[in-house]
Formats: sequence, C-alpha cells, structure tokens
Amino acid sequence: MKIVITGSLGHISRPLTEILLSKGHDLTVISSKESRRAEIEALGARAAIGTMKDPAFLTETFRRADIVYAMETLGAGAFMDHSLDIVAEITQIGRNYRESIATAGVKKVIHLSSIGGHTDQGNGMLNFHYNVEQILASLPADVSIKTMRPVGFYYNMLGFIPTIKSQNAIFQNYGGDKKEPWVAPADIAAVIAEEMELPFEGRTVRYIASDELSPNEVAQILGAAIGRPDLRWIEISDAQMEQALIGAGMNPTTARGYVEMNAGRRTGLYEDYNKHRPVLGPTKLADYAKGVFARAYQQA
Repeated sequence: MKIVITGSLGHISRPLTEILLSKGHDLTVISSKESRRAEIEALGARAAIGTMKDPAFLTETFRRADIVYAMETLGAGAFMDHSLDIVAEITQIGRNYRESIATAGVKKVIHLSSIGGHTDQGNGMLNFHYNVEQILASLPADVSIKTMRPVGFYYNMLGFIPTIKSQNAIFQNYGGDKKEPWVAPADIAAVIAEEMELPFEGRTVRYIASDELSPNEVAQILGAAIGRPDLRWIEISDAQMEQALIGAGMNPTTARGYVEMNAGRRTGLYEDYNKHRPVLGPTKLADYAKGVFARAYQQA
C-alpha cells in the first residue's frame, strides 16, 4: 500500500516507518527539515519536505495515498515559547489535515490522538486532541478514520531527572497508589502498523498502553534502575506545580494547561480509557527504566 507518514522520524514515526517498510509498503515520510531527507531515504522511504502548516503541500503529498497517518506536533521548545498558543496552533494543524485529506481524496486515515481526546472538559492542554478529533470527524462519511489514543509516554518521565538529581524526588500535582496507564512509543508504532493492515470500517477508536502503575510504583522502578532505591514521588499542590513550571521558563498558559491535565489524572481523565481498556503492550516500565531512562540519567 501507498502510505504517508507524518511526524518525520520521531519517537513513533521512525519505528512505524521501519515496521511498514519491512512489510513491503510504499512509504512517503513528511519532515519539516531538509536535513532529514538522507536519513529517510536511507531507510527506503521517500522524503517529502514541508510543514503541517501548509495545506497545499499536504494535499499534494497525500494524493494517491491509500492511507495517511496523521499526527500533530510543534517540535522541541514549543512549551517554552511565550508567543505560542499551543492549543490554537495544533487545532489549526487539524484543520489543515481535514482540508488536505478531503481535497486529495484520501479515504483511509489513522489519526494519532491521545488519552483525553474523548472530552473537552478536565483535560487541560490535551484539549487540542479533542479539537482535532472533532475536526476530522467532520470529514465526509466515506472517509474511514481509526483514532489512536495512547496514554502517557514513558519518555515524558525524562523530565523528572533534574529534581531526582537535585532532591532525590519527583514532584507532581498528583501522586499516591492509584494505578494509571503508561506507554512505550515502540508499542504505539506496533499497534498502528497492525491497524494499517486491518479493515477500515467507518470510525473507530483504540487506546494504547504498555503498563499500569501508580506514581509510587513508578518512583520505585525508576529508583531501582538508577541506584536510588529511596527515590520518592511527592505530590504538591496545583499552585505549586504551576509556579514551578513558570519558574522553569514555561509559557504561563501552557503551564496552566499542563497542571490542569495532571489534575485530570486525579478525576476523570481515564474514565473512557477504563471503559475500553486495551491489551497491554509488551514493553514494561522496568524495561524502559533499565535502558533508556538509566542512560539518560547517567548522561544528565
């Protein structure tokens, strides 16, 4: 099949590209950086250099595609950009996708959304996923859409490293012994690759997770992997979390959305996930902690 992959060679798009190429599919990978062209082509895919902000480019790239894999990203540094409204920017990318999919005549779409994409309430900065889901849902009925909703990514835990180093603690505005889901990007890629080859029938939603652990269990696993068995997860207030993020340079609006997202973990963020819990993927947090996390910790 002819498949277009957005997201360049990122955490999910690279393993997804590798899996699909190994299965013999004809791939075009979109990247905003010319410097990525050689790397994409070395894998065996075509490179399309352009931006998600350009509907004309997207339309031309999507033409003749059997399937489009659509994900939204603003790249490194977006959270710290005080001039950027992340929700508005990503919502506009969703509009661009809708326009380009419709104009190019694409009939099969896999959309990478997120936990929290089922609602516009209590999900903080994840609200843009809800927005994009609704925008894509307005495509003509003959466009089949598979919506993928992964949960929190393991690599987000790399953000815990500074306070682990300095205070032997993880500080977040949620905590305790209530289990919540996490996911490895490789497991997301495997699920999406599987869905590429399954029938497309109307509009479907699939959650993706690898492990379910409480914050206290996360601290225990990470601590064991880095030789800090006494590592603690400390729950702080929403106000304290917001001030810490702003103090670190985060856009205040983004910081507020991040805090609201975390607060949702204490209430209804996982409500729909719990109704449609998936089979967990093979990559457990202990695997990630001993490998990627421990290496990043030692190098920090």
